[in-house]
Amino acid sequence: MLGTIVNSLAIIGGCLVGLIVKGKLTEKISSTIMHGLALCVLYIGISGVLKGQDTLQIIICIAIGALVGEIIDFDKKLNDLGDMIEKKINGKKNHTSNEKISISEGFVTSSLLFCVGAMAVVGSLESGLRGEHTTLFAKSILDGVSSIIFASSLGVGVMLSSVAILIYQGSITLLAGCLSTILTEAIISNMSAVGSLLIVGLGFNMLGVTKIKVANLLPAIFIPIIYGLIK
Repeated sequence: MLGTIVNSLAIIGGCLVGLIVKGKLTEKISSTIMHGLALCVLYIGISGVLKGQDTLQIIICIAIGALVGEIIDFDKKLNDLGDMIEKKINGKKNHTSNEKISISEGFVTSSLLFCVGAMAVVGSLESGLRGEHTTLFAKSILDGVSSIIFASSLGVGVMLSSVAILIYQGSITLLAGCLSTILTEAIISNMSAVGSLLIVGLGFNMLGVTKIKVANLLPAIFIPIIYGLIK
């Protein structure tokens, strides 16, 4: 678990720096940074999608994931959580819709970027099976730097992704013995591809082009595991 704990702490540390910087940025600068980040997010997402090995499986996973996500309505739950945290931090201050969305958007955007990808899965498996944390330490540096940038634009919601990292990577590490035989290279590749497609959606949302409820598509990331087991 050491690698995952270090990863979470790196994100928290980066967010604290980012939040300090956020208070010193003008609205114009923040907007420009946000648009720049959105373009980077689109690039990351498109690059990841192109590595997918099974287009049909990705479509099926998105469809099933959307159905499950809409039934549970993760988007509403995350917005409610963001509203609660905002009230805890700022008391009874009135918030605009954009402020509420910012926390949810910050959490979902950063969680996807930090959790999706081979480094998170492979690094956690290495940590659990061999006690080797090199991959997660390298990921911690990348995530720490990224969290500074995202927190400076998306705010405190980014810090919540440290909890997502702890749960996601921690679970893989603790269950590494079982998951190493289940999470084949093909499954990891398709999980990353599905997650990357959601990242593309986040990029368009950040640019204001769409209002996709990406949180309601999150279950799609885990459908490749079920698909791989029954195939």
